[in-house]
Amino acid sequence: MAKGKKIIYFCQNCGNEESKWLGQCPVCKEWNTFVEEKVVSTSKAAASAGAARGTVHAVSLSEVDADDHVRLKTGILELDRVLGGGIVPGSLILVGGDPGIGKSTLLLQVCQHMARERSVLYISGEESLAQIKLRANRMGEFCENLKLLCETNLDTVRGVIESKKPELVIIDSIQTMYSEEVASAPGSVSQVRESTNVFLQLAKGLEITIFIVGHVTKEGTVAGPRVLEHMVDTVLYFEGDRHASYRILRGVKNRFGSTNEIGVFEMRASGLVEVENPSEYMLSGKPENASGSVVACSMEGTRPLLIEIQALVCETNFGMPRRTATGTDYNRVNLLMAVLEKRIGLRMGNCDAYVNIAGGIRMNEPAIDLGIVLAIVSSYKNRPLDEKMIVFGEVGLSGEVRAVSMPKQRVLEAKKLGFETCVIPQVSLGQVDDVKGIKLVGVKNINDAMGLI
Repeated sequence: MAKGKKIIYFCQNCGNEESKWLGQCPVCKEWNTFVEEKVVSTSKAAASAGAARGTVHAVSLSEVDADDHVRLKTGILELDRVLGGGIVPGSLILVGGDPGIGKSTLLLQVCQHMARERSVLYISGEESLAQIKLRANRMGEFCENLKLLCETNLDTVRGVIESKKPELVIIDSIQTMYSEEVASAPGSVSQVRESTNVFLQLAKGLEITIFIVGHVTKEGTVAGPRVLEHMVDTVLYFEGDRHASYRILRGVKNRFGSTNEIGVFEMRASGLVEVENPSEYMLSGKPENASGSVVACSMEGTRPLLIEIQALVCETNFGMPRRTATGTDYNRVNLLMAVLEKRIGLRMGNCDAYVNIAGGIRMNEPAIDLGIVLAIVSSYKNRPLDEKMIVFGEVGLSGEVRAVSMPKQRVLEAKKLGFETCVIPQVSLGQVDDVKGIKLVGVKNINDAMGLI
C-alpha cells in the first residue's frame, strides 16, 4: 500500500473507528455495521493545528455575547414553528426524508421567500440548472438575490461560499459531495463525514446558515454515519406518504428550540402549502353514523391535533385471530385489547381486529388510548358513537383512565371545531371547569366509558 494510506473500518451507526473489521460494534452494540474505508493521512491539518496552538485562549461565560431574539424568518410559518421561531444565524440544519417527499421543494420555497431580503446560494449536486429552473417556474417569481450552483467538488463549493459569503446556503444533497483528499466514493462514510465537517466550520466561522439535505435508508434514518446527526444543530424529518397530498415536518433534534413541534403541509402543483388548521384537515371525510369511529385529541408540542381513530372487529376465519395497527403502536393495541378482555369481560379471542388512524398520520401519545378502546368496543358491538363527541385519556393496566398533559388546550380545540361533548379523565376536570360551551364528561375507568356506547 502507498505510503500515507491506511485502511480504517468505520461503524455506519455511530462512527466508531477500528483498525480491523468486527462483527459487532463495541460502542453502539449494532451488528454488521463496519465498512472499509481508505484514509489518506496528510500533515497539512497537523501543521495548521500546531501553528494555531499558541493563539487559542479560553473565555468566561460572561464575556460571550448571545441574543436569542435574532432569528431569521423563513417566510413559512410552519417551518418557523418547528425551528423554534426561526433560523438561528450560523446554524447547520439537516433535512431528511423519503425520495419524492418534498425536501428540495420546501428548501426552494425557503429560498424564494428569504431571497427577497438576503443573499441565498442554492448548491445542487443532483439536478442541473435547467431542472431547477423548471421546478422554480411552478412556484412563481424568484428574486435576483438567489444564486444557483451545480457542483459536487467540496473544495470548489467551499471556495464559492467563502468568496460570495451568502447569508443562507442550501446543499442538495450531502451524499453527492466529495473531497479529493478522501480516497473513497461519494456518499461513503468518510466523504459524508468530511463534507459535513467542512460545512460545519463554514457555518460557525462565517455565521452562515446552511441547510443540508440527507438521503434516508430503507429503515427511515439518514444515510451515512450516525455521527452526522450529532454534528448538526437541527435535524428535521419530512414524513408522509409520497402518494398522499399532506406532509408532516417533524424536528427530532433542535439545539435552539423544542423537538415536539410539527409542521403540516399539503403538496400541490405550485409547491407545498401550509395547513393552518390540521385538525379540520385530518377530520375531513369522516363517516356519519358508522360504528368503530371516534375522534381523539393528541398533542404535538403546543399544538392540539384532532384525529379520527377507526376500528374494525369481526369474526376470524382462521384458528388464530389477526391483529393489525396502522398509524399507532401495534403492541399498544394488543395491550389495550387485553385490558378490555380482563376488566370488562369482552371476549375477542375469536375476532380479528384492525385499528387505523385516518389520514395516514402516526401517533404514539398515550392520550389516544381511550379513543382506541372506545373504537374497538363500538365496532365489536356495532354501535356508533356520538358524532359530536371527542375523547382523550391514558388507559392503565387496571382499566383506570389517567390524566394527560394540557387538557384545557385539547378541550378548547374541540370547542373551536364544533364538538359538543368531551370525554376526559375524571382527575382532569378541575383544570378545565372554566371552559364554557361544551359538555365535559369525566370517567375514572373504562367501565364508566362503556356507558357512552
